[in-house]
Amino acid sequence: MVGEHAAGGGEVNMADVARRAGVSIATVSRALRDVPGVSQPTRDRIRAIAQELSYVVSPEASALSRGATGRVAIVMPRLDAWFYSAMLASMAPVLRGAGLDMLVYQVDGEEQRTRFLRELPARRKADAVILTALPMAQAEVERLDLMGVHVVVAGGEVRDYPHVHVDDLAAGRTAVQHLLDLGHRRIAMIRTSDTDGTTWSSDLMRQQAWRESLTAAGLETPDELVVTETYGVDAGARAMARLLALPEPPTAVFAYSDELAFAAIAYARAHGVDVPGDLSVIGTDGHPLGELLDLTTIDQDVAGQGRLAAELAVRLLRGVDEVANVRVEAQLVDRGSTASLA
Repeated sequence: MVGEHAAGGGEVNMADVARRAGVSIATVSRALRDVPGVSQPTRDRIRAIAQELSYVVSPEASALSRGATGRVAIVMPRLDAWFYSAMLASMAPVLRGAGLDMLVYQVDGEEQRTRFLRELPARRKADAVILTALPMAQAEVERLDLMGVHVVVAGGEVRDYPHVHVDDLAAGRTAVQHLLDLGHRRIAMIRTSDTDGTTWSSDLMRQQAWRESLTAAGLETPDELVVTETYGVDAGARAMARLLALPEPPTAVFAYSDELAFAAIAYARAHGVDVPGDLSVIGTDGHPLGELLDLTTIDQDVAGQGRLAAELAVRLLRGVDEVANVRVEAQLVDRGSTASLA
């Protein structure tokens, strides 16, 4: 979408239209793109205000919103992690079965995200975009409305866009409560971050779950027990090294992901710490290697989330008026990496 310059010298944008109309930016976006979910009187009023302010939909965005390419863009921050590859693999057959081609974009970091958001509409690349657990800054979220395409979110939530996710707060509480029920009281959390100032909602919710669960049990939540390492195959090992070096190491660890848990366990065992005899570790994801490596985890049905997100995109492109958000239930899988505190 493009805007003419306002009388005051600034460019008119979607927020100006929303402010004048007394509605959200998302409602303005839906109204101007003829997307269902806005009443006709509200749609007419928004269009009148947009015309008054000389705010129009670009030809590129209009072409995309009509669904002319037969392609869906899958956007993710990395391709070399199991979570994202599992999502991608589950989306492919759904889109292929609907006669849609799949474009895959790895947008790692702010510069690549900004370029994608700017270039997709201009190049008329796709009719819909599936954001796959993509961390985004607020300005980037607002720019989604300017792309003129259907947006679906897999593995999280972004404003009011259709989404498929798990309740990360409940998943985190289940993980920590499992450790509490086993008698552990000094419970750490390890996480990773490479989001250049942005955040994953899942990360925030799982940290909140850790703190709230321990607080509810009457326990302290010292900062030293939350360890963050930059992303990498050895991130869990680096985090575990820091925890074991504490004057009072934890007796249990809640890992943000199974991949972090795998590396953490490998490091602990290599340094003479018995898992689960001396230290219990629980992960999150449902990674297929978890069964082989006997990892206790919270299975969030990653493949199922990807499949359902692709189905949402197909329904939107077929003109289904009402598309419901989907919450996938996470399940505790109790294996051999956790045990009662001796």
